[in-house]
Amino acid sequence: QVRLVESGGGLVQAGGSLRLSCAASASIFSTSVMGWYRQAPGKQRDLVAQITIGGSTDYVDSVKGRFAISRDNAKNTMYLQMNSLKPEDTAVYYCRAFRTFPQYDYWGQGTQVTVSS
Repeated sequence: QVRLVESGGGLVQAGGSLRLSCAASASIFSTSVMGWYRQAPGKQRDLVAQITIGGSTDYVDSVKGRFAISRDNAKNTMYLQMNSLKPEDTAVYYCRAFRTFPQYDYWGQGTQVTVSS
């Protein structure tokens, strides 16, 4: 059974830092595009950052220069280092692993990040 398990969320003051982790099943991690998404109350789930199998990264404009996505294929784990956090970063953060061929798409259960002003 494929599993994605997020950790590292919590409550932090504005300007602070958190590092999120996503531990994935070994059967899919090294062959998956990995991404972090977030969903604030009453809003849709949006992409935050994505990293390809080869390590290429992409970020939503609002987090560029503050967040860094990385992956450790030896540990089957993806990370999101979040610095200079803002109250608007408050959301549930989800980990995603997907591939277009063969097609699959897995999500974690989410981890809450709350940034106080």
